[in-house]
Amino acid sequence: MAAYREATPDQAELLDALVAAGHLIPSGVPGVYGRGSDFEKVRLGLDGHVTRVATAAGETPETLRFPPVLPRRQLEDLGYLESFPHLAGTVFAFEGTEAQARAQAERAGGHEDWTEHQCMTDLVLMPAVCYPVYPAVARRGTLPAGGVTIDPGGSYAFRHEPSGDPARLQMFHMRELVRIAEPETVQAWRDGWRDRALELLRGLGLDADFDVASDPFFGRSGRMMAASQREQALKFEILVQIAGPEPTAVASFNYHQDHFSGLYGITTADGQPAHTACLGFGHERIVIALLKTHGLDVSTWPPEVCDALWGVAA
Repeated sequence: MAAYREATPDQAELLDALVAAGHLIPSGVPGVYGRGSDFEKVRLGLDGHVTRVATAAGETPETLRFPPVLPRRQLEDLGYLESFPHLAGTVFAFEGTEAQARAQAERAGGHEDWTEHQCMTDLVLMPAVCYPVYPAVARRGTLPAGGVTIDPGGSYAFRHEPSGDPARLQMFHMRELVRIAEPETVQAWRDGWRDRALELLRGLGLDADFDVASDPFFGRSGRMMAASQREQALKFEILVQIAGPEPTAVASFNYHQDHFSGLYGITTADGQPAHTACLGFGHERIVIALLKTHGLDVSTWPPEVCDALWGVAA
């Protein structure tokens, strides 16, 4: 069972306020919440704002959409269980006899352990929205000149890290964009979006800044990987103070070099291994940051923020 992260007093206070205002709807499981209508209004407005910023920058990414599950074989090929075994969520299902089904139901009715009647399926929960993009692009063959930019949307992702912090969810929406092209093209795209996203978030009234970061790799070898990632500046995050002693990452920018192209055989128009990068906006974290900054009553938000999100007053 994953270790539960206790909330700090200000995180607990913020969660209580969000629930009382109807923005978050408790499920009984830490980090899994329903969303109220105003929360969704802001979240969808934010998603549209990201799209408009991309269009204004001259980008017309190809839209692809995937379900919030991933083939288990793909997760295994990615080495995810070596790097992030503590975050993975696996889908199990019943495949037994009638007698076993009755035993399972009896145990479940008494809230006892009924996992022995479950078998691993071919699916896992989606840990990163960009993951299905790479094999999908690889199946097309050689990239066109200049590469491709893919918009896999703001789908659900899952990471098994239960917490009392309302900004650290187990199920959350991540709006991603993915660039696949020559190394210098990908690096310039990643750096350009880092600056563009910082301007976007500051334009919404958030006190945002960016820093070099690393992924939460597991174990001793993971600490070495994280140090290497930081040393090469392969990952940036945009941080906003929401609640707790440290600022919260609300967006990230990752340069994978040729990692995914090596796995899936993605090549550029001149036959060289492609490089990839992705950016991700954490929908719920940004919405909570906006609610913390501008107040829980969306109708009182500054006109310039409402205009950016919806083009009209709240």
